Amino acid sequence: MRAVLVLYFRYFLRWDDDLATSIYHAFVALCYLTPILGAIVADSWLGKFKTIIYLSIVYAIGQIVMAVSAINDITDANRDGTPDNMAVHVTLAMIGLILIAFGTGGIKPCVSAFGGDQFADHQTRQRSTFFSVFYLCINAGSLLSTLITPILRGQECGIHTQQKCYPLAFGVPAALMVVSLIVFIAGSGMYIKAAPQGNIMLDVCNCIGFAIKNRFRHRSKRYPKREHWLDWANEKYNKLLIAQIKMVLKVLFLYIPLPMFWTLFDQKGSRWTFQATTMDGTFGTLILQPDQMQTVNPILILTLVPIMDRVVYPLIRKCGFNFSPLKRMTVGMFLAAMAFVSAALVQIQIDKTLPVFPSSTESQLKIVNMASSQMEVTISPHDPIVLGSMQASDYMTLPNSTITVSLNTNPPIIKMFPLSERQRHTLIIPADPNTAYVTFDITSKPEQGSNAIRFVNGMSEEVNVSYYGFNRQSPVSDYVFLSQGEHTFSISNSVKSCTFSKMFRFGAAYTFLIPSTLNLTDNCGASVVEVEDIKPNTVHMALQIPQYFLITAGEVVFSVTGLEFSYSQAPSNMKAVLQAGWLFTVAVGNFIVLIVAELAKLPDQWAEYVLFASLLVAVCIIFSIMAYFYTYINPAEIEAQFMQGDEIDPEDKEKKAIELKSKDFVQQQNEQVGKTKM
Repeated sequence: MRAVLVLYFRYFLRWDDDLATSIYHAFVALCYLTPILGAIVADSWLGKFKTIIYLSIVYAIGQIVMAVSAINDITDANRDGTPDNMAVHVTLAMIGLILIAFGTGGIKPCVSAFGGDQFADHQTRQRSTFFSVFYLCINAGSLLSTLITPILRGQECGIHTQQKCYPLAFGVPAALMVVSLIVFIAGSGMYIKAAPQGNIMLDVCNCIGFAIKNRFRHRSKRYPKREHWLDWANEKYNKLLIAQIKMVLKVLFLYIPLPMFWTLFDQKGSRWTFQATTMDGTFGTLILQPDQMQTVNPILILTLVPIMDRVVYPLIRKCGFNFSPLKRMTVGMFLAAMAFVSAALVQIQIDKTLPVFPSSTESQLKIVNMASSQMEVTISPHDPIVLGSMQASDYMTLPNSTITVSLNTNPPIIKMFPLSERQRHTLIIPADPNTAYVTFDITSKPEQGSNAIRFVNGMSEEVNVSYYGFNRQSPVSDYVFLSQGEHTFSISNSVKSCTFSKMFRFGAAYTFLIPSTLNLTDNCGASVVEVEDIKPNTVHMALQIPQYFLITAGEVVFSVTGLEFSYSQAPSNMKAVLQAGWLFTVAVGNFIVLIVAELAKLPDQWAEYVLFASLLVAVCIIFSIMAYFYTYINPAEIEAQFMQGDEIDPEDKEKKAIELKSKDFVQQQNEQVGKTKM
């Protein structure tokens, strides 16, 4: 659903790029905060099975509400294709997204763990196979969704008017979610349902809270200092738990710079998608939608993970380099920064091809000569322009609100025309120059890569231009927006008609001139003159592949390694705390995008890319310094030292001994989960 979400904000709800980006990242941040709550609810109250069911229902309802919010006909009383009450759609969309965020919060932390609960301790091979298949399904879903959902969005649908089919793009995932929930419930009798046993995150928070309060109560100098501030929890909690929390906090301290990586990484679903809408997505016979470029990410993940594990890392070790986990993470952050440098370079190339529209104190004018003879046109203070029959000039920028036009006819014609500021206009000189007139032109790049077209009739009789029910009589039609590809038009009067075809690319605007001498025969394409108002997108989407490669390589090196490192440096019973901390860094990273998008307001998009790259490079340097002073530990050895003491209850000591004996198995599982997490 996220594949098309930012385009839904931009082109259906009609938000600007910054607001669409901000709400998108606020939603993503909420999706990465709610799993912490979901894990607590599952472990402390409902259990994993009931949590999955209840919150899957919430998830499905949210997806259905999103699909309903995208139906413009529910408020389009006048049937003009535009919702009459956008507040209704915005409210439904926000309700749907909040429900989805809480629904995914119940699913993310529970499904994989619930699957693992189905296997006994001796079924290590089966459990490993399950996790491999499980994460393969996640990657397959990611790949298929980024391919199919944009195709569904690109369809035309509607009750009264045909629009981009966002209801279908949201509705199909909703239907599949309902089906998957029914299938999951159908197997209820076969599942092993472990009872809730409490959540370690609550114990950790309570211990830290008690230590802080106890330290505050004993802040007087008459109380002796303790080696670590957590030691103030000794009165209530055993030393083993305190030592475990110390190890976790040591890792969490390294997490402080990490949100900046996610700030850049998650923009591939927002800013980079907007960037793709201004590019050419023609790959031979294959046409890519802007939101389908995200498909490159899961494809590269499936490719790069085994290459890194089996080729790159072993080769580095053979060369004698100590490529430690923290060094890998530093490299991953640097690669992400370079991805945004690449995005900035692409944006600079795009900006060179974009039209320059008039400012708030200017207007622009193009001249089209539809007369049968050459015409010299003078608009003060510009030099005279000589145009042949059926020719057009380029746009000229004028500071005046009223212009005086001189035509070198016999006798000369002098006419005055008012112009609107911040608008583009076309001065059309028909067969009778005395009836010259000015039209308003399109003043923005067509949205979503579509093409804006209109027709000007130079014939003395009325004609109809028909295309999928579009009929407008002379002299000038409104702009109609058509998708990329070949389209056929029919021009007819009351007796005869002719057709012609035109292949359109992405993001152009055209005015088609019907000459006064047009002969309505079978094919009149050679007679109808095409005037280009806005050039099509010329920068190819393939130029985004390097930035996707760099960001994905950074993700593989940073994220997979980060999870492996975190699990290796903390006790096995603290994995949930580290997972919560890791998800929290993703949420904070998305909040940073939200803040920058709303506050920075940089005039050029490439400058924003450079800003983010610079910030990540600075954070990368800070992280490398922190990593340099970090000392790797062996949690099992530290726990074993406390096992020798008498401060632990015999029952707890026996349980802990069993955990330590299975340490090798736990590390193997952590490594398996870490490598396949993406």
